[in-house]
Amino acid sequence: MLDLIGDEGVGVDQVEAFNSAPAERLRADLHACCAAAGWGAAIETGRPYPSRTAIVAAADAASRGLSWAEVLDGLSAHPRIGERATGGSADAAWSRREQSAAASSADETTAAALVAANRAYEQRFGHVFLIFASGRSSAEILAAATERLGHDEATERAVVADELRKIALLRLERLLDAGG
Repeated sequence: MLDLIGDEGVGVDQVEAFNSAPAERLRADLHACCAAAGWGAAIETGRPYPSRTAIVAAADAASRGLSWAEVLDGLSAHPRIGERATGGSADAAWSRREQSAAASSADETTAAALVAANRAYEQRFGHVFLIFASGRSSAEILAAATERLGHDEATERAVVADELRKIALLRLERLLDAGG
């Protein structure tokens, strides 16, 4: 993760830390935000940025410019809703954090319905159900999954791409806030 504390323990400007981070470390940090390689590359090549707002705007634009193949790459780092991400990576920790409220609010019936909805979704669309889960209950996520099962392929692809964008931007904000 970006080190936003200087050598003497004094807070370093977030934008300066982002702009001066070694490329290899920045790539890893951006990959934790969104596994679509083109997303991170677009942000990295835009350095230096004049402000935090400019970094987030570049990330938003990069998200909106992802091809469907790149969106699928981004999905590869996301576990099924209701399944706990494993490992010590930043993206696994963020995934656990993002799904924690939903997981803690799921009773047995809702949890079973989420498993069934995940299965039906994957059979219908061929990829994991992705939703910006932060702040949502399991019942809200289940309702969204049920609704989205009725989408046609083009509509659902647009929704998935936007959900990935929202997750990536949240994670980038956390990265800029010293690893949130």
